[in-house]
Amino acid sequence: MGNHPSSVQKCLTSAVSGNASLLTTSSTLLYQLNDVKPYNLDIPITPAAVTYPESAEQVAAIVKCAADAKLKVQPRCGGHSYGNYGIGGTDGAIVVDLKHFQQFSMDNSSWTATIGGGTLLNDVTKRLHDAGGRAMAHGTCPQVGIGGHATIGGLGPTSRMWGSALDHVEEVEVVLANSSIIRASATENPDVLFALKGAGASFGIITEFKVHTEAEPGEVVQYNFNFNLGSTAEKADVFKAWQSIIADPDLSRKFASQFIVFELGTIVYGTYFGSKEEFESLNITSRLPGNGDPSTIVLDDWLGLVAQWAEEGGLQIGGGVPSNFYSKSLAFTKDDLIPDGGVEALFEYFDNTDKGTAIWFAIFDLSGGAVSDVPMNATAFSLRDTLFYVQTYAIDISRVTNTTRSFITGINKVILDALPGHTLGAYPGYVDPELPDGQQAYWGANLQQLKEIKRAVDPGDVFHNPQSIPVAA
Repeated sequence: MGNHPSSVQKCLTSAVSGNASLLTTSSTLLYQLNDVKPYNLDIPITPAAVTYPESAEQVAAIVKCAADAKLKVQPRCGGHSYGNYGIGGTDGAIVVDLKHFQQFSMDNSSWTATIGGGTLLNDVTKRLHDAGGRAMAHGTCPQVGIGGHATIGGLGPTSRMWGSALDHVEEVEVVLANSSIIRASATENPDVLFALKGAGASFGIITEFKVHTEAEPGEVVQYNFNFNLGSTAEKADVFKAWQSIIADPDLSRKFASQFIVFELGTIVYGTYFGSKEEFESLNITSRLPGNGDPSTIVLDDWLGLVAQWAEEGGLQIGGGVPSNFYSKSLAFTKDDLIPDGGVEALFEYFDNTDKGTAIWFAIFDLSGGAVSDVPMNATAFSLRDTLFYVQTYAIDISRVTNTTRSFITGINKVILDALPGHTLGAYPGYVDPELPDGQQAYWGANLQQLKEIKRAVDPGDVFHNPQSIPVAA
């Protein structure tokens, strides 16, 4: 917005009640470093302004300024969008940073928690714990914000027992494109709630969540099988065994699991929400071939367990640290198990392809369970029948090279070539700006209904990023 206050800048200044500390623009000192803070350094973006409102009324006033000026708006909570969609995804957006929305309370009769729209998962965990030993399903990165997480999916180790983060959401306070502040629940504005639970950034800015909570788990087992050595064929055999374990329709919902491939080998890692005796009765050790070097630890401290997940997650994908990276995902149903020949081709590809970088991961993550209990048309989140996901991820020291990008893209190609005639979705929490027709991959059969709700509540497409829900024609 330059050095001369424009009409938009004047409007935004007024929207934040004249408080200069709540508004920054490209003329602000260290704007990129302190305010824009791109998560994916490979996608440079300059928003028109970053705002830090302190009330829903200020959010509404900011949205009005942007809509009147025909500027796009995106909310930011943790700011961990892989495509930097929280800062617009392309230049020139107005960013509404929700860091001041930290309100929290617990209703001790219903165990329903009220959580501010700017709360990071680390604080969600601690505040729920302190309010009576409560918890909800969410992912393992402590710096992720509930705002994006609980409106896009929000999968984590407890999801097979409890559902996704958005399945806990019962009511929200949300600012719409017409700058009205409304409540959305099953009985009030249910269409808006449907859209927000899976495609939130396209529909509004949530200033407050009401969520139902669960009692914290008691004893849990953290397990880790480390396959450091072995031939390509042996690593493929471990994956075949893991896929067979997770494909069992009677597999306990207390069992969470990841199969991780990286430069140094393969790991089967996860949590069992029960006793060591129960875990051992699953016979996972005997069902995985080779030299898995198993280690298990028993924990009965919920905060300690969540901290351990964060530490392991940080080892896997750089945690909350901005970097230059490229990532893709695929969602597999029980009918999309990778056939043995495809598994062998995939591990040949892992072992023999030039990656252009030493830092890469393929993380296969078990889903299903309670997430699949919810009908696909109950919320915008459409990947209800997903049994497991793969997320592939590579970090480069500076810009992502074509070699690294083509390595990541090639992983998906090998898998899709092994499943001809199958259409695999993609997880909207791992946005891939290069995915053709990303909206179809993210929202599937719910996309048309979402376009119609978009036409009703945001016909001017104020809440926009490169892969947001378009307005129905």
